[in-house]
Amino acid sequence: MIKKTFVAAMVMLIAGAALASNRSKGVTLTGYLIDNACAAKNSGNSDKIKGHSVQCALMEPCVKSGYALYADGKLYKLDKNGNEKAEAILKATSSKTSPQVKVDGDVSGDTIKVKNISEVS
Repeated sequence: MIKKTFVAAMVMLIAGAALASNRSKGVTLTGYLIDNACAAKNSGNSDKIKGHSVQCALMEPCVKSGYALYADGKLYKLDKNGNEKAEAILKATSSKTSPQVKVDGDVSGDTIKVKNISEVS
């Protein structure tokens, strides 16, 4: 009886931990924008990500691939709303390379559901 109760308690504990880890977390991150097509090629090289050209990020295949934020040594894909806002920032920036941005949103796995994104001056 005690063994069954212990096993049931452990199953519930593990299930609760799994559900908690899948929940999104609200964050504010500062990093650099890069399109997903080029991010895949440069994921291990922060200098190439920071130096990635805005001109490339606005090419049709790159726009279609969507965008990511490189922050704290990690790439976070942006959701649809974030992609639209990132594209607008890339079109408006005076920077020739990946603009530094601040993103507020909810992280789930490696994706950010963007609430707000703005270029850092």
